[in-house]
Amino acid sequence: MNTTPRKFGRPRLSQTELKFTLARPAFKGSGFKPLPAPTGPAPFHLDLKDVIDKKLYKAIDDHNKMVFHISGDIGGIKRPEVQQLVVDGMEKDFKHDPHQPTADPIFAYTLGDCVYYNGEAVRYYDQFYKPYEHYNAPIFAVPGNHDGDALAPESSLEAFVRNFCAPQPVITPDALDIPRDAMTQPNVFWTLITPVATIIGLYSNVPEGGAIHADQQAWLVTELKKARKDKALFLTMHHPIYSADDHHSGSGHMRTAVNAAIADSGRHPDIIFAGHVHDYQRFTRVVKKQQFPYIVAGAGGYWHLHAIARVNGQKPIPPVSMDQQGDEVTLERYVDDRHGFLRVEVDGSVVTGKYYTVPRPQESWHVPSRLADTFRFNWRKHKLLTTV
Repeated sequence: MNTTPRKFGRPRLSQTELKFTLARPAFKGSGFKPLPAPTGPAPFHLDLKDVIDKKLYKAIDDHNKMVFHISGDIGGIKRPEVQQLVVDGMEKDFKHDPHQPTADPIFAYTLGDCVYYNGEAVRYYDQFYKPYEHYNAPIFAVPGNHDGDALAPESSLEAFVRNFCAPQPVITPDALDIPRDAMTQPNVFWTLITPVATIIGLYSNVPEGGAIHADQQAWLVTELKKARKDKALFLTMHHPIYSADDHHSGSGHMRTAVNAAIADSGRHPDIIFAGHVHDYQRFTRVVKKQQFPYIVAGAGGYWHLHAIARVNGQKPIPPVSMDQQGDEVTLERYVDDRHGFLRVEVDGSVVTGKYYTVPRPQESWHVPSRLADTFRFNWRKHKLLTTV
C-alpha cells in the first residue's frame, strides 16, 4: 500500500489578523538564476532623451511635467483578450493634442512577467509585440520571475535581453511583422533618467519572494545615494515588499534588501512600484512622520487575478493600518476583481496616480476604462494630499 500522502492542490492563505508577509507553501520552481552580461556600461543608465523625439523631450523639460503608464504581469497567455483589453484602455488614454504634448503618456513601464510561462522567444510576438502593435510609445521593463525561468535550450533572460536590452534599436526576429524597435536598456537592472524623475529598476530574480545578490545590492545603494534630489525618485521591481493577497503575499527578502539599501544610502525612494501579484494594491508606509506609497500593479494582462486575503473570513475594508516588523503600513485601496493599468502624472512636486480598470472579456469592449483609484502625493514633502 502506498503511504505517500497525495497532493490535492494548494490552500489559500488565510489568517486571523492582517499581515503582509506570510509563510506559504513553497512553489516547485527554480532557484536563483545567474544574470546575463550587461549590454551597456556601468552604472547602467538610459537617458530618455536618447529614446524619444527631441521636441517632446524639450516639452517635458520646459513644463516640468511627464505622464507614463505602469502595468505588471502583462503576458496574455490562455486568455489573450484580457491583455488586449488592458492595452486598448492604455491606447485610449492618448488624446494626441498637439497643443498639450505632455498630457499624453510618454512611455509604458512594465513591472515584469512580460512573457509566460518561461520567457520564451517564440511567445514574444503573441504576448508582447502583437498586443502592443498600436501603442505608439516606448515600452521599458524590468524582468519578472517568469521572464528569467527559461527552458532549455534558451538561457535565463536570453529573450528579454534581446528584446529590451539590445545594444542598438533594431527589429528583432521575435517581432516578426510588428515595427517596434527593441529597447536599448543597458542591463536587466538599470536606471531611467528623465527631466522630472529618476526610475531605478531592480531585477528580483526567479525564486519565490525574490533574491538580490551583493553586487546588485551595492549598485542599488549607489543609485539611491547618487540620484538627484531635485527630481522624484521611483523604485521598480517585480516581487512586492507588501501585499495582502491570498496567493503570494509580500516578500520579506525584498523588504530586507530594500530597507538595507535605504539605510545605507540615506535615501528612501519616493514611490515603490511592484508586480507579481495579479491585482492592484496601494499602501502607505510612514517613516519618521513622512509618507511613502508602495504600489502593486500586477493586473496588466495575465488572465488569472489574485484575491485579497480574508481575515476571519472577511476581506479587509480599507484603509487598514498595521505594523509589520517595524514598518508602519496602511492598505489604502485595492482592486482584485478586474484587470487594469496605472497612469502616473509627475507635475512639479506632485505625483498623481490614477488606476483604471478595463471591461471583462464578456462585457462590451466599447465600455471605457473606469477610474478606480486616485492619489496625489507631494514627493518633496513626502505627504499624501487630499483627493477630491
